[in-house]
Amino acid sequence: MTGFVSFVGSGPGDPELLTLKAVDRLKRADAVLFDDLSSGPILSHARSGADLVGVGKRAGRPSPKQQHVSRLLVEYAQMDQRVVRLKSGDSGLFGRLEEELVALRAAGIPYEIIPGIPSACAAAAAAGIPLTRRLTARRVQFVTGHDVSGQLPQDLDLQALADPTASTVVFMGKRTFPKLLEELTKRGLPPDTPAILAESVSSPEQSIHRSTVSQLARQLAQEIGDKPALILYGPFAEG
Repeated sequence: MTGFVSFVGSGPGDPELLTLKAVDRLKRADAVLFDDLSSGPILSHARSGADLVGVGKRAGRPSPKQQHVSRLLVEYAQMDQRVVRLKSGDSGLFGRLEEELVALRAAGIPYEIIPGIPSACAAAAAAGIPLTRRLTARRVQFVTGHDVSGQLPQDLDLQALADPTASTVVFMGKRTFPKLLEELTKRGLPPDTPAILAESVSSPEQSIHRSTVSQLARQLAQEIGDKPALILYGPFAEG
């Protein structure tokens, strides 16, 4: 068997933020299984004739089951195909990479992991701020805002997330941020902590909204919209 899978981090969406290695693998792939946020102009780098298969999962929308995605990877590779599994941002950050690796290992299929620019880094860059600040923001923490059921995870380290000196980025957290903030303020996070809502980062629809955690929670309690977003808060988020 000569099948091989390349897990490629596509970055936040701007095709100019792809790595050279990511473009090379796309050009040589027989099949590309891509997430929603990795579609559009990025797929223009795929070679003519390659199978392009959308397998993205978006909250609140019908999506392929993870077992189905893993099975497709195995089946394409077992047909001696060069497969690219194209994931948004970096595939190792909240990209359900582990389940797919387990499936490939069980089937004896070789693979590689090609990192991409994390969307959190792209969001900070778009906002014109660093993720760390000397003396005031020495620690960075990434956290998911929902579990497999779409609810706020019950095993979050809330005390750590309430640290007013940390740089915190919440992935997929628009629906649950009001509830999360309730818990964080109980643990000492100041309501006037600077916050940023970064939507559709690096795309033509990009928007960067600055406020405080309390203002942002009130806004999201009323309307969340359907744009993919990150929430950043902490002393680093102050413009």
